[in-house]
Amino acid sequence: MGSDVVEPGTVRPGGRTARVRASVLQATGDAIAEHGLSGLDLADVAARAEVGKTTVYRRWSSTYGLIADLIASMAEDSVSRTDTGSLEADLRANARLVATTLADPRQGPIFQAVIAAATCDERTAEALRRFYEVRIEEWAPVVAQAVERGELPAGTDPREVIAAVSAPLYYRLLASGLPLDEEAADRAAEAAVAGARAGVYVS
Repeated sequence: MGSDVVEPGTVRPGGRTARVRASVLQATGDAIAEHGLSGLDLADVAARAEVGKTTVYRRWSSTYGLIADLIASMAEDSVSRTDTGSLEADLRANARLVATTLADPRQGPIFQAVIAAATCDERTAEALRRFYEVRIEEWAPVVAQAVERGELPAGTDPREVIAAVSAPLYYRLLASGLPLDEEAADRAAEAAVAGARAGVYVS
């Protein structure tokens, strides 16, 4: 790997570099949505993005580099949380956002590819961990505020509650094949709220 290779997720370039990155990552997502992880090819991505193959090989070096930077960019574009003042409503909104994202015909395959790549590439695994750290930190305050309001036991770990909302939905995406609909999302949120009120997530 040459010294001019940019490690995915470590910089936020501007100008032409930013436009090239955006085009390449858009093309990466499109290719994954169409062909899955096994069909991802740097030359194809370069052609889709209308940039030189040398640019893609130099900056990302491998399909894993592309995937790691794609999930890093998704973390940068993280959607702001809902804050209604009601724990149930906030977690329901979180669950519905996750379910909608995972059920999306483009986003769902991207997450499947990222998770698969993370099992065999440490850069992708680290980028995936950073993505979830961003998402959990964005939503954790709604749980902390519920603790402050006396809705949940003192010592409740907000991060664990937020993770509990998403976990059943990722199981549906990766294992069971059951629908990722509002009913599933609402049930996941209700289960997390019930567990939190019962003290399951007290540290």
